[in-house]
Amino acid sequence: MSTSKIVLVTGGGTGLGRAMTHALTAAGHQVVVAGRTADTLDQTAAAAPGPGAAHAVRADVTDPAAVDALFATIAERWGRLDALVNNAGMFGPTKPIDEVSPEEWRQVVDVNLTGAFLCAQAAFRQMKNQTPQGGRIINNGSLSAHTPRPHSVAYAATKHAITGLTKSLALEGRAHNIAAGQIDIGNAATELTAGIAAGSLQADGSVRPEPTIDAAHVARLVVAQIELPLDVNVPFLTVMATTMPYIGRG
Repeated sequence: MSTSKIVLVTGGGTGLGRAMTHALTAAGHQVVVAGRTADTLDQTAAAAPGPGAAHAVRADVTDPAAVDALFATIAERWGRLDALVNNAGMFGPTKPIDEVSPEEWRQVVDVNLTGAFLCAQAAFRQMKNQTPQGGRIINNGSLSAHTPRPHSVAYAATKHAITGLTKSLALEGRAHNIAAGQIDIGNAATELTAGIAAGSLQADGSVRPEPTIDAAHVARLVVAQIELPLDVNVPFLTVMATTMPYIGRG
């Protein structure tokens, strides 16, 4: 196992964030688990296994002041940040594009894109200025960063934008020993994908259940990336259920 690292996981109260947090602590890393709901964050932290430890910090990633306070807490307690997993996100409205309200659109953009930007910006600043310099940023993209599902315009648009954020971070990070990459996840079994497993609208108009994978498999890949030396980057990684409709979707 590599040397213990200080890792921030956003959206860590449930689902993939919880699985990532638990895999990281099991590997011996210190994890700051952030999100909007104190109860679920506390549950994630309390159940964290292994020699590492999880520390719950309530923070709304869409609020610049809350993000600043989160990173100030990390700097004060640990003095550095080795990795950020930008995991907070939401699916948003499932309806045709002409029925999506401006308010629904803005909510998804605020969480999925602006929240990811604010956390990445704060992490970049911390990693650039700390000694030793550097760190790793992993953005949670999606298969929808490549190919949208029907009736998911806000989600698909923000996940495509995450790819641009990842590329910009990777480019600007070269000068400061900051590695930035993206993990595009297809149908990990969480609360978010429960409906997909039951039956999901397909591009041909049919509704069919789709296979899912255990979120623990995704979490293992995140741990592996974080434990790489900073002269090695994984710009883009796709993990998915083998038989889900993605290759050739539509």
